[in-house]
Amino acid sequence: QVQLVESGGGSVQAGGSLRLSCAASGFPYSRYCLGWFRQAPGKEREGVASIYTRSGSTHYDDSVKGRFTISQDNAKNTLYLQMNSLKPEDTAMYYCAADFKINLCDDASYALKEAEYDYWGQGTQVTVSS
Repeated sequence: QVQLVESGGGSVQAGGSLRLSCAASGFPYSRYCLGWFRQAPGKEREGVASIYTRSGSTHYDDSVKGRFTISQDNAKNTLYLQMNSLKPEDTAMYYCAADFKINLCDDASYALKEAEYDYWGQGTQVTVSS
């Protein structure tokens, strides 16, 4: 049974940093696409970043490029999102997601699309104050 558990959220002032973690377990395959998504109150869930576990190739939404870094530790089966230079508009619930579709991670337009992912964590809240 696939499980994703996020942690690391919290409250921080603008300009600060946080690192989110997502512990993964129960994956039947070794190659899959992992993504970070976020949802602010009253808004749709949006893709933030993705990574392909085999190659480490990544995609980022333009709003976080240069500030956020997605990474993985295969030995620990853990996904990370390092968030620097945080802004109030980054405030949201952050979710990690996974899917096994071949080539999902090849194209950013699919890799950052919520509907493409079948497995989701419960989310962790990030609040950035000005």
